[in-house]
Amino acid sequence: MFKKEVYIDRRNRLKKEMSSGLALIFGNTEASYNYPANTYHFRQDSDFLYFFGLDHPDFVGVVDIDNNKDYIFANDVDIEDIIWMGPQPSVKSQAALVGVENTAPYNDLADFLAVQIRAGRKVHFLPYYRGDRLVQIKQLLGLLTARVKDYVSDELVKAVIKLRSIKDKYEIAEIEKAVDIAYDMHTTAMKMAKVGVVEREIAGTMEGISLAQGGPVSFPVILTINGQTLHNHYHGNTLTEGRMMIADAGAETTMHYASDITRTTPVGGKFSQRQKEIYEVVLNANMKAIDLIKPGIEYREVHLASCKVIAEGMKALGLMKGDMDDAVKAGAHALFMPHGLGHMMGLDVHDMEGLGENIVGYDENTKRSSQFGTAYLRLGRKLQPGFVLTVEPGCYFIPELIDQWKKEGTNAEFINFDKVETYKDFGGVRIEDDVLVTETGNRVLGKPIPKTVAEVEAMAAAN
Repeated sequence: MFKKEVYIDRRNRLKKEMSSGLALIFGNTEASYNYPANTYHFRQDSDFLYFFGLDHPDFVGVVDIDNNKDYIFANDVDIEDIIWMGPQPSVKSQAALVGVENTAPYNDLADFLAVQIRAGRKVHFLPYYRGDRLVQIKQLLGLLTARVKDYVSDELVKAVIKLRSIKDKYEIAEIEKAVDIAYDMHTTAMKMAKVGVVEREIAGTMEGISLAQGGPVSFPVILTINGQTLHNHYHGNTLTEGRMMIADAGAETTMHYASDITRTTPVGGKFSQRQKEIYEVVLNANMKAIDLIKPGIEYREVHLASCKVIAEGMKALGLMKGDMDDAVKAGAHALFMPHGLGHMMGLDVHDMEGLGENIVGYDENTKRSSQFGTAYLRLGRKLQPGFVLTVEPGCYFIPELIDQWKKEGTNAEFINFDKVETYKDFGGVRIEDDVLVTETGNRVLGKPIPKTVAEVEAMAAAN
């Protein structure tokens, strides 16, 4: 964890953002996956980590906004726990590591909250994403199950988003550690992308690298020769000549900060001319987007500029036609790039998505588009120094989408469907980097991971 002053400062800044009351910050509990004693690897709630830093199950933090006090409610281990887990530090000693002086057993929390509620104080809590949290809130606050969601605190949500959106130097250093782990994951995958290798061998190796260097992968590895399926978690295909392999994967550090990198590698290490042409269109879109990133620009504007590069590249290859400004305005590019350019990243790979994607990525000045393609853009609002975000343009040939648009005549004035038909066996290309918005522009985080045609081919050819 960070030094205790970091957590004290975060809680103090939270108090300044809130008007009054208590902020209830829940840690996660263990979760079983096929019988009670066989649990998933524990992952602490990210908001609890941000404010209280303790990576153990069954902790709850309380921030008293009016009285400038912080509390942790949790139980010390008993002899049965010690038999299976060995000696564990006390709750009080753990709380001291993050600057919290007030501790009590978990069973005291309900009575503590009841006293505060009877005194007319508001109890703020965040949206829940697990069923056990719903039950916990219901029991602690005496709410009807169907009404719990109605009491989620918009004030607390907005305050947490404001604080967590801006990464400090400690967080940035952790994210760079995660990107450097991803460097090893992706360069290893490039070297393994040989004819006859089964996808799961590479995906498993990538996950093992992440685990060996500190933490699990930041999300289930996406690795496939069928890159036209954007989030393809099936790893049973055998790599064959003439295909490309998309690997979209990142790591978590021991402190749970994430990376999220995508690279596309030709099986056997050499791009065909057709593959190279599409790949360089996507690379140009990636580089254009990064070049535009700076404080004050809307990320939706960066997204649309990247989409225009895709569209212009498709036109140069005879796949699109007409005026590309009009084509992007009409959403015609989304036949090839039907997703957003990127998202916020930090303690969550889709940072703070549990608090609500629209409120994290948009605001009163920037509303989410309803247009196909742009509607999937997770981050649209103006960028600020300290934001960490992904830049991940792509180009895909999805046979079912091509068939639907062709049948319905969707954007027919901009799409050369006869030429597109010849690419239905192509798959897809995606290139993704993790970028920090600085005071004057941006910085791509971590050790540079090969992404030009020459760099990827050289790495794929390495032993």
